[in-house]
Amino acid sequence: MSVRILALVGSLRAGSHNRQLAEAAVKHAPSGVAIELFEGLADVPYYNEDVDVEGSVPAAAARLREVAGQADAFLLFSPEYNGTMPAVLKNAIDWLSRPYGAGALTGKPVAVIGTAYGQFGGVWAQDEARKACGIAGGTVLEDVKLSIPGSVTRFAGTHPADDAEVVTSLTEVIRQVTERSVAAA
Repeated sequence: MSVRILALVGSLRAGSHNRQLAEAAVKHAPSGVAIELFEGLADVPYYNEDVDVEGSVPAAAARLREVAGQADAFLLFSPEYNGTMPAVLKNAIDWLSRPYGAGALTGKPVAVIGTAYGQFGGVWAQDEARKACGIAGGTVLEDVKLSIPGSVTRFAGTHPADDAEVVTSLTEVIRQVTERSVAAA
């Protein structure tokens, strides 16, 4: 049985350390686990119920929902912007929460991890993302956490995929998300 995990990255910056962390997850996914790094969050318009009408949902939002609907689980990568999650990640959660009670997140395992410059690695932002995903209907894996502090210095010359400690921790996160996904199926 193959498990499909959709990775959403809360940073749009090309050199984002959270994007690199997501790339590391894709690279180190075990056999039988496919992690898809969603491209296009920048194109998804801010959620607006007036345009969330069948037949007129913006193409980028419809694509996000379609890809998310095919996922067995979610792995969100969140930096910390002013003590909370980035707007692009919150917006994705909002689109995936609809239709109410039947959104693409509903009942599926969700883990939130990430890295940030500060000494706590973005834990406030990640906690906010967990809260939003739970309200949106996702089965938040509260005990599956990875917050890597000091991203600017830690990853200045090393990609997260080449950091043995990060790879070990990330592999454990993927294992736990996979196990919960299989158990939920």
